[in-house]
Amino acid sequence: MILLVSGGSHIFVFRLLAMTVLTAGLFFIGVKSAAAQEPVKPPGEAVAKAEAKPAADTPKPNPQSKMKVTFDDTTPGVVYIESNGEKIRVDTSKKLVEEIAVAGGDEPAAAADDKTAKVAPKSDDDEKYDFDRSEEPFDYRVVNIPTPKRIPKGSWNLVFTHRFTQPVKPVRESAENLLGLDSFSISSFGITYGITDKLYVSALRSPVCQRGLCRVIEIGAGYNWIAADKDSRFGLTTYASIEGNDNFTEEYTYNLQAMLSARIGKRVYLFFSPALHINSNGQRRFDPRPTDFFPAAPIADTFHLPTHGASFGFGASVLITPNVAALFDFSPRTGFKLGQVHPILDSNSQIIGFRNESEPSLGFGIQRTIGRHAFSLTFSNTQTTTTSRYNSSNLVYSPKHFTIGFNLSRRFGGQ
Repeated sequence: MILLVSGGSHIFVFRLLAMTVLTAGLFFIGVKSAAAQEPVKPPGEAVAKAEAKPAADTPKPNPQSKMKVTFDDTTPGVVYIESNGEKIRVDTSKKLVEEIAVAGGDEPAAAADDKTAKVAPKSDDDEKYDFDRSEEPFDYRVVNIPTPKRIPKGSWNLVFTHRFTQPVKPVRESAENLLGLDSFSISSFGITYGITDKLYVSALRSPVCQRGLCRVIEIGAGYNWIAADKDSRFGLTTYASIEGNDNFTEEYTYNLQAMLSARIGKRVYLFFSPALHINSNGQRRFDPRPTDFFPAAPIADTFHLPTHGASFGFGASVLITPNVAALFDFSPRTGFKLGQVHPILDSNSQIIGFRNESEPSLGFGIQRTIGRHAFSLTFSNTQTTTTSRYNSSNLVYSPKHFTIGFNLSRRFGGQ
């Protein structure tokens, strides 16, 4: 039959036959290569593995976790979140998040990576008494003595002190004058400015006006060497100032002072503020003069009080709550002691000598802090607040006679 096909049909049949043979060859080669790469497995094994393999879409079990949220009533903006044995503290006002180790619980994730770094568990009560730098729970003064409270860079810090005249005791006399609040008040005003986070300058004016002490302006500068915070138990500031009478125009006194603080536990802060007062009785301005008496008493020229002095202020602040503290301070002195000079008379009322009557300052009170504002209700036996004078009772009241007073402070700007 092939012989009967025409020449054109021979060519067509030959091509068709060649294509068929080529296709079959390629198919055979492909099957052989696939068989070499993946050996044939018994049907039973394939089925078993197919049954053991979980489906990709099968959801994994996700146990539900309980989350506990607690708001700190004493510190606005602070929230505690607990979940799965972990606890974090969120301070929304400062935009801070801190992980807290839970007593008796698992180790925090950060410490689990480094077994040598152990975080001591802290209770909720301990956390309330922690504070950051420049947010010390004590004020710029305890009652009278200064503290090493840090002055942040660029901040303005205002301080007001109010001291009344009439003592609370005896109450039968002060009650009709509202425990002395109706008596004459001395209101001093001060301001400090932070040049850097350590260096600051200050100015204070006291309107007290009496013999040798009148309308005093004090200008000074301080340097904070150690800043007290939740990680540092100690604080240290040194301070130097000049005081001048009659609005800083005469009778100058020079002060060098150190201010130290130490924290005991979480609630107790102790203070020590030793100071040297140079020329505190300069120009003999507190000594008696012959013309102060009638008839004139020349013997007054023979009585001399010390020219210089030193004081050693001790204080304590005990936190009742994170924002409320009980205050106490006391200032022993040596050298010149501010007070009053009284003549000694003989039987004929003639002046035969003089004695200086003086009392160290002592104060106590209670302080309330709200953010950058602090208010203290104080009881003290003095009205003077400048560095060379706060250590003495200018009213010459004994420690058992206290007058009501107030300390107020406010910070503006800074960190």
